Amino acid sequence: MIETERLIFREYRDEDFNDLFEIIGDKETMAHYDRPYDEKGCHRWIEWSKENYEKYGFGLWVLMLKETGEFIGDCGITMQNIDGEILPEIGWHINKKHWRKGYGKEAATAVRDWGFKNTEFKTLYSYMTSTNVASYRLAEAIGMKKIKEFNTESGIDYVYAVTKE
Repeated sequence: MIETERLIFREYRDEDFNDLFEIIGDKETMAHYDRPYDEKGCHRWIEWSKENYEKYGFGLWVLMLKETGEFIGDCGITMQNIDGEILPEIGWHINKKHWRKGYGKEAATAVRDWGFKNTEFKTLYSYMTSTNVASYRLAEAIGMKKIKEFNTESGIDYVYAVTKE
């Protein structure tokens, strides 16, 4: 599993429900999604993550602070439909109590490096709504460049990418 200076990554477990729901059930945190997740959606998130580990050998991993063992979010690679193409996407979700401390960048950088070392992918992507400034700034901070914009039902999404080189 991945470890950074301040973070430990691990696979999701059923007992992560409450910590995850605090993040993905929060209106402010999920402002750039169609809506926050309900309890059923949160359970499905954990099951989907487990299915991804089984199918691909990767997925969204829980982020825990090394110092305290606290669950602060998730980050990983998932296969996403990005404007009609199934592509490997680096995604991240950080508990708002821990925003602006550099954890997202630290986690996404480690996942980027892990992805290029442990998969055959030559390019990794991230996509987000055009209004999600924090996410596209983080994508830029890990070396991604905006390569595309596309229309969705809820607005415009940006696609960022970084290549192995």
